[in-house]
This record gives sequence, C-alpha cells and structure tokens, in this order.
Amino acid sequence: MSNRIIIKPGREKSLLRRHPWIFSGAIAKIVGKPTLGETVDVYSDKGEWLAVAAYSPSSQIRARVWSFTRGRHINADFFIDRIQTAHRLREREVCPYTNAYRVVAGESDGLPGVTIDRYDDVLVVQLLSAGAATWEEAIYDALAELFPDCAVYERSDVDVRSKEGLAKATGPRRGRSDIAPIVIDEYGVKLAVDVRSGHKTGYYLDQRDARKKVQQYAKGKTVLNCFSYTGGFGLYAALAGAHRVINVDVSEDALEMARFNESLNPIREGVIEYLKADVFEQLRRFVDEGETFDVIVLDPPKFVDSKQSLNRACRGYKDINRLAASLLNPGGILMTFSCSGLLSSELFQKVVADGCLDAKVDLKIIDRTQQAPDHPVGIHYPEGWYLKGLVLKR
Repeated sequence: MSNRIIIKPGREKSLLRRHPWIFSGAIAKIVGKPTLGETVDVYSDKGEWLAVAAYSPSSQIRARVWSFTRGRHINADFFIDRIQTAHRLREREVCPYTNAYRVVAGESDGLPGVTIDRYDDVLVVQLLSAGAATWEEAIYDALAELFPDCAVYERSDVDVRSKEGLAKATGPRRGRSDIAPIVIDEYGVKLAVDVRSGHKTGYYLDQRDARKKVQQYAKGKTVLNCFSYTGGFGLYAALAGAHRVINVDVSEDALEMARFNESLNPIREGVIEYLKADVFEQLRRFVDEGETFDVIVLDPPKFVDSKQSLNRACRGYKDINRLAASLLNPGGILMTFSCSGLLSSELFQKVVADGCLDAKVDLKIIDRTQQAPDHPVGIHYPEGWYLKGLVLKR
C-alpha cells in the first residue's frame, strides 16, 4: 500500500473545491512513513480518493496537491506538461510586448511552490515547497528541454523555505553560469535586472501594467516615486514627459541600478532625481517643508508576513497613505499598492480611506490595478490574488 493521507470527516470540502493546500489540522491519519517532499495519495475518511500531493512534515501546510486527476503520475513528463501549458498562456498574453515575464505562477499553474520568471534568455527559479525541491532536477531538465537557449538560475533564498524544512539555495542550474545583469524590454522601456541579488527573482514583473498606467498621468507633472527600487515607475513617468521625477529608496544599490536604467532610455538630463532615504521619514520631511506633487506612487514591499503582523502592517499602510495624501496637489493622482496577500482588497481600501481621512484630504478612486496577466489567479486558489492597487484623484 502506498503512503497516504486520510482526511478528517468534513474537512475534505476544500479539496472537493480543488483548493491545493491540506493543513495539518485537517489530517486524521498518515498511513506509512512518507518523507519530506514525497508523493502521497489523499483519501477521505470514507476511503474516497481525493488527490495526489507532496508531503511536508515540517509545515502547517502538510501537503500540497499536484493533481486532482486519479492515475496522474508525478514524474518528469508531468513537469514538462505543466510548464509547457503555463508558457502557452504567456505566449498569447504578454510575449508580444516584453521579453520578461512569469512563466509559472505556483499553485495557480498547478505547480505548488514553483515560481519561474524569464528575463530574456535567463530563467530564474524559486522552489519554495518540499515537493518542488524534491523534484528540482526534473524541473530543471524540463526547462532545459523546453527552453534550450536559456540558462537556468535558482533563487530559492527566501525565509519561507525554512517552514518547509528546507535550506536556502541559489546558483546556476543549467546552461551558462556567468549571469551578468540582463537588459529587458518592457513596452519599449529598457531595464537592467540583476537576477543574482535583486529583489524576488530580480524584478517586480507583476507591476508591469501599473508602470505603464502611470504614463496616463505624468506628462508635464511632478512625480514622486516612493520605494522606487530600480526606478521602473520613474522611468515610465519620465518617458511620458514628466516635468520632474524623484525616486526615493533606502537602498543605494537600487538607486545606482536606477541611474543605470535611466542611461538605457532616451530621457532628458536632469528630469529624474535620486534620493536615498527611508520613505516614511522622507514623506514627513516633505510635509514639514511644504513640498507638494502632482503624482505620487506608493509601491512598498510586503508589510504582512503573517496574520499576527496584520495590524502593524495596516498602521504602516495607513501612515504612508496619510502622508502622501497630504503632499498631493489639487487634481493630483495617488497610485497606491499593496503586495501583501493577507491584506484583502476591502481592508486595503479601508486603510487608505482612513489615511485620507486623517489627512483631511478627499480623494476619489478613479481606477484599480492588479497583477499583470502573466501572474494569473487560479479560480480555486484566491491566495494567488495578492497585488492590489488603487488610483485616486484629489
């Protein structure tokens, strides 16, 4: 008899709705002795087969579903098929206007814990689950077969690996090993990406459409780009004809890359300024100095790591939105974002509204943004919908 998981009575409902996670509290019994990342069958307490999953004894998510189809073997062909299917979607949706996009978005593409981003001829992989790590060689072989002209580089260097009982891992896995910063093309905008040490897999591909949207509001305007990282929003604004752009980030390395990105694009000298500062502190200084702006972009890193940190994160989001609202000229635009999956769209809107209330500034929502289409959300996996954005006008 194969290793298997037996689900408690009534706790199979999420699986019947095809949600890919099985939490430890839903498990009645484990038959056999499955090891870290091993493939197991999942059954109801009545003996009904439910799914095939990867076992993770260290995690609260005790198993992640590979397939809800009985008889589906988890092997090299499985990974080739799933990656190929995911890539076909991107070929239709995003390849016509960029050479940098998400190839695989984890659970939403039927590959729990697997993130694969393409930057021109380099594929950057994050394997964040025990099952993904167990099958890493099959995943790398699949990528080498499907993308023979691409190098494969691993960036599994995030803390969440420890929850799966895994150590961090980075480095070249297939193809060439000398991975220099890569210049990508996004709607005609040139951006250099350091896949070895940049945030996430090197860049925030999920914000591609929001970066382009800022161009609707930037011509002839003063633009404040907060948490600017390597300057993406600022580049788009400058190329659209902004009068003045200020990129603010706490990292000098990020600002240095932003300066290099400016040099790659036809931007008038002196339009973009760079300010190394803590954004919270700098926004307060601008308020004290009476500085104002026509367009403000707030694109902070994730503030919420767990449910325990949600209240603290809401205070942070409220604070920066309060300060930004205070700095906005009449008729100005605030583009504000959250990439914290545990913060719902409704709660994010409420927090922003509370910030505006404290600032005594009346803003109106004129648009909403979300993650780009190469970051799809599985209909049975709402956790994949993590990026929220509001465009507000004073």
